[in-house]
Amino acid sequence: MSHTLTEENIKKLQEELEYRMTVKRAEIAREKLIAAEHGDRSENAEYKEACERYTANDNRIQELLNTISTAIVVDGSSQDKSVLGINSRARIRFVDDDDEAVVTLVTTMDIDPAKMRISIESDLGKALTGKKAGAVVEVDAPSGKYPVEILEIL
Repeated sequence: MSHTLTEENIKKLQEELEYRMTVKRAEIAREKLIAAEHGDRSENAEYKEACERYTANDNRIQELLNTISTAIVVDGSSQDKSVLGINSRARIRFVDDDDEAVVTLVTTMDIDPAKMRISIESDLGKALTGKKAGAVVEVDAPSGKYPVEILEIL
């Protein structure tokens, strides 16, 4: 599955990938070598743990490679400010209960529900993306649909 990411997100992923492929891999390989010197590998807990860390690191490397290669990269700075998109802030109203909130639409890497930083790939984010102030959107949720009004784009 591809994710929508910014250039900054891609850069962070590439930095993590470089670290894991060079520094982290070498650290774990050294740990494996030292642990292997402690004797029988079949009963060597340190060696088994180092092997597990090596596998976990390689799995994360594969995950990073996949995410980077399949990402849809967007430039949030050049988007139309009159419609909601990445890094847009909006004041919205949940119509059914008349609650208001200020949300910021972000990529999956930048979510923070406590600060109302909502992924554009979430149900709410998908419903809001591309919409203008004044629009009322239907948000699909596991418990059913609910209406949300975009009061203003900040």
